[in-house]
Amino acid sequence: MSSIITSLSEISDDYDALFVDLWGCVHDGVIAFPAANEALTQYRKKGGKVIFVTNSPKPRVGVEKQLTGFGVSPDAWDSIATSGDSARAAMFQGMIGSKVYFIGEPRDLPFFEPLKFLDNPEPIQKVPLEDAEGIVCTGPFDSTADPEDMRPTFLFAKQKGLKLLCANPDIVVDRGDVREWCAGALAQLYAEMGGESLYFGKPHPPIYNLARRRLAALGGNISLDRILAIGDGIQTDISGALGEGIDSLFISGGLAKEETKTTNQPDAKSLSDYLIDQKQAPRFTIGYLQ
Repeated sequence: MSSIITSLSEISDDYDALFVDLWGCVHDGVIAFPAANEALTQYRKKGGKVIFVTNSPKPRVGVEKQLTGFGVSPDAWDSIATSGDSARAAMFQGMIGSKVYFIGEPRDLPFFEPLKFLDNPEPIQKVPLEDAEGIVCTGPFDSTADPEDMRPTFLFAKQKGLKLLCANPDIVVDRGDVREWCAGALAQLYAEMGGESLYFGKPHPPIYNLARRRLAALGGNISLDRILAIGDGIQTDISGALGEGIDSLFISGGLAKEETKTTNQPDAKSLSDYLIDQKQAPRFTIGYLQ
């Protein structure tokens, strides 16, 4: 059974670094959570390192600008690892070819900006589907539309043998009070149809490799048993932490708020039933990061 705690400070002395999810933990897609800001700021004041590990398809600079707009304090974090940066590296290394069909919104076009640290990157062209060698998906064209609407497009893509590079494995997020579909929902549909989807965010290893590199760049050698992953995605944040062999703190008041009957804290029986159903076992659980 996951131990329910009331504040990060109860366990923070046992960890030298935090891998913290953003959406649902630090902000709601509109505004920052003050208690989360304060908890992370206090943790850093005691010498801890905070890496935001996010399935956002945006480059790190884009996420940083977004955080500023939401009101996330610069004192609450040290560095950022994004699914977008991990996926971009794979794209520019030629993993899905040089001619790609883009699925996403105009706001995600910075995904195609060159990566300075790569030698001889693959030249990438955005082309119509019939001319494509692969697919880049940063999210749906319309985040409120049924992913099933993409089935005819994916049938044609599968027949062409195209690989789909998924820049955000999340299935859904809550923007304020509105639930939206993410790229992971489309990648899941494509895979169910027999296509090949490639993932680079949580719970898959590439983003954790990037997060560890970001952490190492801050100095020091922190072992896995001194890292705590924090997130509200049971099959992304918590599953990913288990796969990496690190402890996790589940935020039950995020995506699973209803299932865990979380007000300030989760209902213990509902939490237990949910974790059994999801086949996940976070070491700790808290209603909201504070």
